[in-house]
Amino acid sequence: MRDNKLFIESCEEKLKDKFKAMDDTAYFNQVKVLKAFEECRIALRHFNGSTGYGYDDEGRDTLGKLYALSFGAEAGIVSPHLLSGTHALTVALFGLLRPNDTLLCISGMPYDTIRGVIFGENNGSLKDFGVKFDYCELKSGEFDYKLIKEKLDKSVKVVYIQRSRGYELRDALSCEQIKKACEFVRKLGFNGCIFVDNCYGEFVETKEPTEVGADIIVGSLIKNAGGGLAPTGGYICGKQNYIDLIGKRLTAPSIGLEVGSYASGYQYFYQGLFMAPHTVAQALKSTLLIGQAMSELGYINYPEMSKTPYDITRAIQFDSAEKMINFIREVQYASPVDSYVCCEPWDMPGYNEKIIMAAGTFVAGSSIELSADGPVKPPYIVYFQGGLTYEHGKYALQRILEKL
Repeated sequence: MRDNKLFIESCEEKLKDKFKAMDDTAYFNQVKVLKAFEECRIALRHFNGSTGYGYDDEGRDTLGKLYALSFGAEAGIVSPHLLSGTHALTVALFGLLRPNDTLLCISGMPYDTIRGVIFGENNGSLKDFGVKFDYCELKSGEFDYKLIKEKLDKSVKVVYIQRSRGYELRDALSCEQIKKACEFVRKLGFNGCIFVDNCYGEFVETKEPTEVGADIIVGSLIKNAGGGLAPTGGYICGKQNYIDLIGKRLTAPSIGLEVGSYASGYQYFYQGLFMAPHTVAQALKSTLLIGQAMSELGYINYPEMSKTPYDITRAIQFDSAEKMINFIREVQYASPVDSYVCCEPWDMPGYNEKIIMAAGTFVAGSSIELSADGPVKPPYIVYFQGGLTYEHGKYALQRILEKL
């Protein structure tokens, strides 16, 4: 009979060096964020909300500058009116692309929910407006530079990179890999926009894609960047000229970023960014502990424990739908909110298969909080992520081990 407490302690002992590296990264990023707060001279007045047009909404405008500085970018849009990561990506892509332009994704087929945005039929997609799409599969987890060179023609206006794995069995991309890809396409003469879906990757490393060659990064505030406090919203950061174009799509071409009110105020958006480096480290430690334990029990999971994680998600493979569903249910039962709920697969908007999701979270659907989900289909992969505190992740593992 396995003693789960001793088993977890042995896993923790093996992870000591990795945990120390994550603490070091969190400290580096915390200092970076604090310096951005200092430079923006953040004061209580920035937390105030506004109504109507919001012409004089200093909190809104400064929030964009703060995120941009934290991510090494020129300018930023941070808004509760960006409803999700998919919505933020959609606004950004429609702001940048025009009829007959081509969007080239060099990290494989993009995540499920953005596919309908790019090439949906008669639903208002980019394709409906004459924007073409092509993609290059990754080759053994790396960019396929030969294929990129073949497909990067003059019609390509945006080169798209998805940093996280989505629902694919590949590792997240590191900023070093993204840097090399950016340098490669520039050497080929590409002078358009290099665009990175940065979801799940913020503050995992000491650099962000905008610090290694990307022109635009996009993400959700109910993932890493909101630190578990932002109640909603998304961000778009990057080069000033691109942010100006995207701002005209967020509101209207004649108005841009001059308007936009939010009566509830911005405290949790500011405070969430402040908390984000620490919270991301907590989530990374939780996913590493789960990974170590599941590996020792014989379950295949990604990234392999010998590799450095470049986002907060971990993919764990099961040999049956029943085992997959039971794992996800235990995550829900270990949650602070809706712990009594029994998760069931359901038809979720934007997905082709039934999805089962555990998210007993303070912010609905927040995946910087401890959560797990996946499409119920072979090879039965659970995508485990988040954790506001390492202690919560450790307790969830205890519950999972008891069920297993």
